[in-house]
Parts: sequence; structure tokens; C-alpha cells
Amino acid sequence: MSDERYMGRALELARQAAAEEETPIGAVIVYQDHIIGEGYNKRNQKGNPLCHAEIEAIDQAARYVGDWRLEDCTLYVTLEPCPMCAGAIVQARIPRVVIGAMNPKAGCAGSILNLLQEARFNHQVEVERGVLEQESRALMQAFFADLRKRKDDKNGETAD
Repeated sequence: MSDERYMGRALELARQAAAEEETPIGAVIVYQDHIIGEGYNKRNQKGNPLCHAEIEAIDQAARYVGDWRLEDCTLYVTLEPCPMCAGAIVQARIPRVVIGAMNPKAGCAGSILNLLQEARFNHQVEVERGVLEQESRALMQAFFADLRKRKDDKNGETAD
């Protein structure tokens, strides 16, 4: 039940990203049943390709614990991590990741690659998939449908 609770918070953050016209992905990091880091995508507003939800949450959590190792934490994220975020998760030694929806175009927790469970790395991650999957997927689909509609509307306008 707590997985759904924390994924619910990640979804709230993803909705905040969408409200700011960012790709709606949210992430939270939990330590001893407390959220110690959270983030949502801010690539556009910060003009920085590193500003993914997971990176924001990892940065906040590392500052909270005062160490780069997040060995007793769980990361909840609404969309399967990309290669950069999966690498950061492994580097931070996060032992468990809970994912909402999978990402067949860029996911690195099983869709394209599985960097989180790569046996050749010195750290592997326990992965739980599909927690609040429908809600996570619906949010992404609605965001991109709206984005396409706005683009079509803009392209369909005629100059006076």
C-alpha cells in the first residue's frame, strides 16, 4: 500500500510538471518511510538536459542524508528511467526502484536496456514495475495529445 501512496506523490509532481508544460514525470525518494527527495522534469524551464525528475530527487535526497550513497532508499518514478537516470540510480546505490509506466522509446529498466539490473555493474537494483501504471500512462498520453493538438492549432492558424 505504501508503494501506491508514494507513487501517488510522484504523480502529483508529474502533474505539476505538465502544468508547467514540462514532460509529466515525477519522482520521490523515500528513506525510513519519509520522503527525503522529490523532483519533476524541469528541462525546458532550466534549459538543462540534466533536469530530469530522478536527478532532481537524487540531488535533494543526497543533500538530505549528506552522502552520495542512498543505500537504504526507494525511488518512485512515474516513467521508466532513461539511460542517464538509470546510471545515476546505480551510481547512488539506490537498492529499489518502483516504476509507474514503462518507456518503450527510451527506458533503461527493461524496455530497451536494463541498466538497473546489469550483472556486470557493481550494484544492481530491485525493480518493481506497474505501480499506478494506468494513471502514469494516462497522464503521459494526455500531455502529448494536448501538445500535438496545440501544435496543430498553431500550424492551422492563418496570418491576417
